[in-house]
Amino acid sequence: MSLIAYWGAALSHRSAAELWGLLSPRGGLADVSVCGDGGRTRRTGIRIHRSQLLVPAAVTSRDRVPVTNPAKTIADLRRASAGRAPLIDPAELRRAIRQANFLGLPVDDEARRERTRSDLELDFLALCRRFGLPPPEVNVRVGPHLVDFYWRRQRLVVETDGYAAHRGRAAFEDDRGRDLELRARGQQVIHIAEKQLIEEPQLIAEVVGAGLRVGADGD
Repeated sequence: MSLIAYWGAALSHRSAAELWGLLSPRGGLADVSVCGDGGRTRRTGIRIHRSQLLVPAAVTSRDRVPVTNPAKTIADLRRASAGRAPLIDPAELRRAIRQANFLGLPVDDEARRERTRSDLELDFLALCRRFGLPPPEVNVRVGPHLVDFYWRRQRLVVETDGYAAHRGRAAFEDDRGRDLELRARGQQVIHIAEKQLIEEPQLIAEVVGAGLRVGADGD
């Protein structure tokens, strides 16, 4: 990837991830971070990111190109995955983190962690917005049980299951026992695995939508 380098600038975000081998190249604009309020002049083929955090320690060189180091690159991608118009989707962010870990690149402790409950919840809420599903309540109690997502009027519970949090026979049995108790209280229960959330978002939206319609019909 060619880049016209100038003082106080470095390849960053998705372009940096591609240069480090964390994501596959896809073309388009080159992401470049500049220090402070610089880089006001538009440059063809370049998307400028202004940053107060572009300190010398966050920048290195790869293939003779100034680039944010792996930790800064992952941190930038994490911020870019949030907001109303994300520059990168959560699945790509996870892929970049895992590839960094696989390559042994130095990244911060937050980036090294496995998928957490909050990661899955954010992904599911993003899916609801994407497919126009009504927003659920998050982390609320239904009887004695804390559930991930709840549509109260439709009596629908959705649980997002990451492997690390749900592996093991005891956890499996606890989950199934809780499901039985919730259903005895008249609740619908849908479990969504991390892999499904990444690979089958439309199918998940259809299943949840069907559950919401069933709940509404039962009013």
